[in-house]
Amino acid sequence: MIKDYQSQKALRDGYDFCIVGAGPAGITLALQLAKAGWSVVLLEGGGHEYAPRSQTLYQCPSTGLELYAEETRLRYLGGTSNHWMGRCRPFEPSDFSVTPPGTMPGWPIAYSDVEPYLAGAMEIVDLPKGQDFKTVNPGLGGGDFDADRFLLSPPTRFAQKYATALEETPGLEVFINCNCVDLEFDPASGRLAAVQVSDYDLHRERLVARNFILASGAIENARQLLNSQSLAAAGVVKKDGLVGRCFMEHLNIDMGTFILNEGQDPEPRQYYTTDAFVAEYHAGKGNVSAALLSEVKTYGRTAEVKDFLENLSCEMGIAHKIDFIAKFSCPGDGVIGTMIEQFPNAQSGISLLEEKDALGMAKAHVHWELSADDRRTIKCIGTELAKQFAETQLGFVKLNPFVYDASVPLKMSPHAHHMGTTRMAASAEFGVVDRDCKVFGTENLYVAGSSIFATGGASNPTMPLLQFALRLADHLNDKMKSTGASAV
Repeated sequence: MIKDYQSQKALRDGYDFCIVGAGPAGITLALQLAKAGWSVVLLEGGGHEYAPRSQTLYQCPSTGLELYAEETRLRYLGGTSNHWMGRCRPFEPSDFSVTPPGTMPGWPIAYSDVEPYLAGAMEIVDLPKGQDFKTVNPGLGGGDFDADRFLLSPPTRFAQKYATALEETPGLEVFINCNCVDLEFDPASGRLAAVQVSDYDLHRERLVARNFILASGAIENARQLLNSQSLAAAGVVKKDGLVGRCFMEHLNIDMGTFILNEGQDPEPRQYYTTDAFVAEYHAGKGNVSAALLSEVKTYGRTAEVKDFLENLSCEMGIAHKIDFIAKFSCPGDGVIGTMIEQFPNAQSGISLLEEKDALGMAKAHVHWELSADDRRTIKCIGTELAKQFAETQLGFVKLNPFVYDASVPLKMSPHAHHMGTTRMAASAEFGVVDRDCKVFGTENLYVAGSSIFATGGASNPTMPLLQFALRLADHLNDKMKSTGASAV
């Protein structure tokens, strides 16, 4: 049943599971655990719809590269699935077997640990049962770029698709407008004893459960852990530890432009780096899209003026002459888009500000930066793509200077694929959660979502994070049964 905590203070005395965050991971876990017979409470800080009082709590300044952390997240039931585009591609065995460069290890588990949950994750996001991830064009040749393989979810809006299940599943209670503002850790038992929740009038209450799961996204999961004074006092969260560190994104690089040779198919093309490419260049993975622009797109308050001037410049053939004022592409220009892997980097991460939000929690700050290894990945993907366009007589690529020259400032944008910050590792020296997603130093606190990713690969994270959520649900169900706990 869905209840509004702003008006209904109806929390029970105890639950088997308390899940903080009602996005794809949180909703999936809540339904799986409740269907297994456990009592579950799912907390969502926002309401049924977008509301400024909730969204404002996502204000998050950033340094280094611009992240747009508030604009790219949604704080209401269903989370960012409310604006998800639906692209799905699974992780590959090499995502788990290849060690990234730098000081951070890769995954402490194998591909075989998550592969059995692929079919379940596909069903959750409405992908056809048994359908292969399809290619839309031939490979580029040369062994470095295969055709990309992906499927498109409708896309699934979790709050809408699972509305009836959230209302009617026995043992499940959902509270909207119920904000988790503190985690109460008991060092004597090594267990999280309770969470503090608050409505928007600052009415606070303790919520007790046997197990707790944070499922609020990479920024908020880290923020919850960093805000807990009791976790810090017990040494679970350390000032020089890894909570909040190794924030990763997928990189959308303005690679340059291309022209096709006469007779080549003008349809958009999608390529994906091969394992051979990664091994040869010691680089990260990447998806590359090559498409001819069909129209000028302009946004903002002056959109109509910009649209008129840009289209006029294209029609007159003088766009290149005003490039020093504003750079844009004209219809017929070939535009190269990317989704490139970022390696885990301890210098890129989440910290807390002294400033508090409206609920009394310290605000988050993101410092997002790339490493020299990331710049090498960008360079290798760009230069090899250009070579293979020419060698296969597909066409010619003109790379922007910052692609091959690391001394030139990079032009790029984020994909809103926030990963890392509570990374999975074999020990607390290199991560925040163990192979079962349990926070090191605790007995009953878990984390779900892409914040646990040890590496990000170049796949959209929504479907893979659901595989991990299903895996966690199985683990927690087995754990509860092994302790002799009885289901509702």
